[in-house]
Amino acid sequence: MEEGRRKNEYAEDGSVDLKGRPLLKAKSGGWKACYFLLLYEVFERMTFYGISSNLVLFLTRKLHLGTVTASDNVNNWVGTSYITTILGAYVADAHLGRYWTFVIASVLYLVGMCLLTLSVSLPSLQPPECHEMDVTKCKKATTLQLAVFYGALYILAVGSGGTKPNISTIGADQFDDFDPKEKAHKLSFFNWWFSSIFIGTLFSFTVLVYIQDNVGWGLGYGIPTIGLAIAFMAFLAGTPLYRHRLAAGSSFTRIAKVIVAALRKRNVNAPIDSAELHELDVEEYTNKGKFRINSTQTLRYYEPV
Repeated sequence: MEEGRRKNEYAEDGSVDLKGRPLLKAKSGGWKACYFLLLYEVFERMTFYGISSNLVLFLTRKLHLGTVTASDNVNNWVGTSYITTILGAYVADAHLGRYWTFVIASVLYLVGMCLLTLSVSLPSLQPPECHEMDVTKCKKATTLQLAVFYGALYILAVGSGGTKPNISTIGADQFDDFDPKEKAHKLSFFNWWFSSIFIGTLFSFTVLVYIQDNVGWGLGYGIPTIGLAIAFMAFLAGTPLYRHRLAAGSSFTRIAKVIVAALRKRNVNAPIDSAELHELDVEEYTNKGKFRINSTQTLRYYEPV
């Protein structure tokens, strides 16, 4: 009985603290940890869409690029921002873990935003003002001015790629799937998660776009930069409360191993009794913080593995 009580006191899904030690449920995870994550997501979405929503206009009005060129550059940047999420997820899963990948990526994100704010604020980093209707008649931005601006944008893209796939999974890690009550709270967390995305996006498409168009680009980029810095500091402040999952190695490697093993054992017949497919009982998998994958009528090709 004492053993069962102690078991219920600790997270059963394999979560640990930042130093790899088992965690008490009462002192970690749950909503008290997720408030910091939801705050970060509001400001991060505000930042990302505050840049992307009006970026074509800045490139045409301030850097004097043609509309087609500006649109192509924005599409390339947005595409890069999402492609780098694959790299961010891989590094987190295979090497650094979600927390440290997120922290490093957030620093890059913030550096990119600071450089971008300087680029739109300092006259020396922009071509002279031009009021021609045809921007092709205006003086073009110099190589240095473009390098600083695009360098900042792509540093931001790499940082965003490291935060996007990890912040939501860090949130999911705060709830123990082996605890029915916490598992139910995880569903509620993701409802609030999407609400935080909506709030940040709405603010960027309304308030920030208005400020950029009518007050100034420096202020319009400076507000999300300050907001992102505050959110990052809030995230760090919540560190003692977070539950962590240890890096489990590359998922691509594990998938490849399964496929290779299935090919090697393609002539092996699976046992009639599906229970023989597993080395451990369900309870033993649960004790290790893992789920047992039960046999199904589909994908039986992989059962001999």
